[in-house]
Amino acid sequence: MAEVSGMFTVQQTMGSVLCCKCGISMQPNAANMCAKCLRSEVDITEGLQKHVEIIHCPECDSYLQPPRSWIKAQLESKELLTFCIKRLKNLNKVKLVNAEFIWTEPHSKRIKVRLRVQKEVLNGAVIEQSYTVEYVVQDQMCESCSRVQANPDQWVAAVQLRQHASHRRTFFYLEQLILKHDAANRAIKIQQLDQGIDFFFGHRSHALKFVDFVSRVVLVRTRNDKKLVSHDHKSNIVNYKYTFSIEICPVCREDLICLPPKVASSLGNIGPLVICTKVSNSISLLDPLTLRHCFLDADQYWRASFKPLLSSRQLVEYVVLDVDMVSEEVNIGGSKYVLADIQVARVSDFGKNDTIFSVRTHLGHFLDSGDYALGYDLYGANSNDLELEKYKGLVLPEVILIKKSYEEKRQKKRGKPRSWKLKSLNMEVDNSGKGRDQEQKMNSEYEQFLRDLEENPDLRFNISLYRDKEYQRSETTSIADVEDVPSIPLEELLADLDLSNIDVEEDDHKGVN
Repeated sequence: MAEVSGMFTVQQTMGSVLCCKCGISMQPNAANMCAKCLRSEVDITEGLQKHVEIIHCPECDSYLQPPRSWIKAQLESKELLTFCIKRLKNLNKVKLVNAEFIWTEPHSKRIKVRLRVQKEVLNGAVIEQSYTVEYVVQDQMCESCSRVQANPDQWVAAVQLRQHASHRRTFFYLEQLILKHDAANRAIKIQQLDQGIDFFFGHRSHALKFVDFVSRVVLVRTRNDKKLVSHDHKSNIVNYKYTFSIEICPVCREDLICLPPKVASSLGNIGPLVICTKVSNSISLLDPLTLRHCFLDADQYWRASFKPLLSSRQLVEYVVLDVDMVSEEVNIGGSKYVLADIQVARVSDFGKNDTIFSVRTHLGHFLDSGDYALGYDLYGANSNDLELEKYKGLVLPEVILIKKSYEEKRQKKRGKPRSWKLKSLNMEVDNSGKGRDQEQKMNSEYEQFLRDLEENPDLRFNISLYRDKEYQRSETTSIADVEDVPSIPLEELLADLDLSNIDVEEDDHKGVN
């Protein structure tokens, strides 16, 4: 408006004044002093802690947060930096702008943190200043670690995992789930027994958290008990030892089940002969003759529990002679099935007789003429199951096929290592009463578990597989052999991270530079 009317305007300029201390020209502020003179006159870090002692447990690598809690943190991590800042007193008198670690030798028992703070001083002038806080690390074992070092048997709560089955494949799978989710990180001792695994904890809350984890991944029922250890009548302090018993459902994947009449009728008259296709916190059952399926949760199963008629240890190998498709492909729970009429013969009968079985199976899309399959031989089986006797007039099929067999093709790869590996829990093995036969049985069951992981992608979906650094592909291994036998693709494998190797490589890189 002034420009339009031709009026003269004065441009505003920032004036400067002289510092009242050193006389240097500067922009005016409330104190009329330059930043250098302000720092010489006022120290905003006065009264703030610059030396702090912290307690570190060398066994579990945790730090004491007074009064009694322990926090796990790695060196130069965000968790450790937060812990160090919280240990400072009177830090609320200033405004924290930045915090960072200063490198120190790992064995020096010193942690240094550089802090940058701001504070309003002298008539509203704001000054910013940096200072260093030195933390002296004192080693002292936490309560749980000291209890373990003094006496490993001084546990407070024990969790007993049990399953009444003829194999340990369920425990192998559960072990991998525990490792992936780090569910047993609070256990002070893990002991492997013939019928299951025992976990010992230093606190009851840790055991309860572990029981809750197992209940979410496996179909179980639990019961608990406690035993009085000591009672101080004067201070009214009572010490108990708690025991949690977890019974895992005896039904496993690939088991053949004869449903009780009441259970079969409640599920819409399915079966009564069904196959267990999946086990988690519920079990999935499939009728191989009609492709009808159902699910049972923990309440439904334990209300009228049942045992398998035949387990995977009783599978018999058959050779497929002819395949005739009956139905279209059906998707059930993420898995595809096709009904087919198949003619099979036992591999053990070759050269002895010409017995051929005509069966209906749900594996029509998997099997072709000349393939091998594993199934249950009901023709030659002698079963005394009580549930089976309740069905009068029931005609049993001669064979129920379960899965495709790759045993003949695996014979060519026998003795060759795998490109992947699994981790295992640090367990104490009870070898009392064990012989060579028990050890061979354990090794064969673990080998079968590894084969199940290779053949079933759904089974390995919830576990972690790691690359084997020592694996070297043999020159005699052809691409055709690899494609014929199920294997785990490299995309599903994780790198086995070793922090010690990374530190060494970083030190070498710094030395070169």
